[in-house]
Amino acid sequence: MSASEILTLSPRVREAVRAAFEPVHPLDPTIRGVSHVLWADVPQGEGADGRNAVFYGDKAIDRSPCGTGTSSRLAHLAGQGKLKVGDRFVHESYIGSQFIGRVEKEVTLGDTPAIVPSIEGSAIATGFNTIWIDREDRFWDGFQVT
Repeated sequence: MSASEILTLSPRVREAVRAAFEPVHPLDPTIRGVSHVLWADVPQGEGADGRNAVFYGDKAIDRSPCGTGTSSRLAHLAGQGKLKVGDRFVHESYIGSQFIGRVEKEVTLGDTPAIVPSIEGSAIATGFNTIWIDREDRFWDGFQVT
């Protein structure tokens, strides 16, 4: 599937899922709904167990395997009995970058079986940023509009 197809189809899939049901976190009802669409495929890279592309926002595809996407994939596979505590899953993004996910333990959230995942990846520093704060600015520590 091309990036163009992912960008075209993902909003439609997300809206169809939203119309069909609304997932709600078992302990925090303020966490609800669908924001991301994960497309799964067979891996292409050496050592990878699965491949994905994660669509989010209005028109963005995560270049990484996505920590949230990898965690959800681990939970899904564990729920199907395909992964157990201690098992690892190498998740590959559509551009070939990889995260190593692991099922650390099984837990229950309310009445819902769940897992505690861990995600391992690598990063490369590509720059540095220096931010100055003027203590004379009355909003130096930010503000919130409600």
